[in-house]
Amino acid sequence: MSKFPGVGDAIPDIAMETPEGGSVKPSDFAGSKLVIFFYPKDDTPGCTTENKDFSALKDQFEAAGTRLLGVSKDPAKKHAKFIAKHGLTAPLATDAEEGGLSDALGVWAEKQMYGKTYMGMVRATYLVGPDGKIAQVWDKVKVAGHAEDVLAAARAL
Repeated sequence: MSKFPGVGDAIPDIAMETPEGGSVKPSDFAGSKLVIFFYPKDDTPGCTTENKDFSALKDQFEAAGTRLLGVSKDPAKKHAKFIAKHGLTAPLATDAEEGGLSDALGVWAEKQMYGKTYMGMVRATYLVGPDGKIAQVWDKVKVAGHAEDVLAAARAL
């Protein structure tokens, strides 16, 4: 058994900072389905595409009773610039604190690139049911077609 929460477990209720300086946590969405997508960094090609894809489908997610929340470790001010630059409509949150939601889920993890090991955000998505329990997990996400796959799962839930 994994030490991290998975399908059937409650999503940890850990607060994160919003670009407006407020805070948001999974329980704020109780009674709705929630998609939390974790991505490595604002304004990088894959992350920009992923955020634009989720933003483009936001109305369809809402029609399926599902709210969206994109999460990275980027500071709130950087999120605000990222949102403005690309016209993003999917809300973003900053999970910068040690022991935050990404740590609790195991998506802030050791990564390797060019022979160097470093800590980074794993591109992963969680679909949470209205009861606050994790319904589906996508780990090691490939961006192309991902938002559509998540929307289909949200509709089926």
